[in-house]
Amino acid sequence: MMGGMMGGFGSGFGGFGGFGLIGMILNLVIGVGLIVGLVVLILWLWRQLNPGGQTWVAVQHGVKTANSSKEIRRARYAGGEIDREQYLLMLTDLG
Repeated sequence: MMGGMMGGFGSGFGGFGGFGLIGMILNLVIGVGLIVGLVVLILWLWRQLNPGGQTWVAVQHGVKTANSSKEIRRARYAGGEIDREQYLLMLTDLG
């Protein structure tokens, strides 16, 4: 037989070290708090180490983010997103 064990975790009345349902809720709150804290810490570290705001995929593939409107226009023109007329119009409009 299992001796004095009455089901549940730990010892005492209802398990959880004598705290019962309150102990179970506190355990859940602390566990979730630790997970959320860990995620926040990882995000904070990522922002500290990556001030340019690049995405994880861009960092892995060595892609640089566009920092100016000229770079964005060039990329759109090179990718075929805009034609030559639109590109030249944007150059004159935006400088």
